[in-house]
Amino acid sequence: MSELMGILVLTVVVPIWIVFHYIAKMRTARGLTTEDETMLSEIWESTRKMEDRINTLERILDADNPGWRGRS
Repeated sequence: MSELMGILVLTVVVPIWIVFHYIAKMRTARGLTTEDETMLSEIWESTRKMEDRINTLERILDADNPGWRGRS
C-alpha cells in the first residue's frame, strides 16, 4: 500500500506542486523591482540629457553650416 501512495505522490502531487510553485514565482516576478525602477530612471535621465546635447549640436551646426542636413 505504501508503494502505491509513493507512486501516487510522485505522479500526481509532485507535478502539481511544481506547476503551482512556478506559477507563483511568475506572478511575483511580473512587477519591476526597485532596482529595476532606479535603473530605468537613470537611463531615462541619460537619454534626456543626450537628446538635449544632440539638439544643441544641431543648432550649432545649423548656425555654422546651414546646408549640412542635405548632404549625404
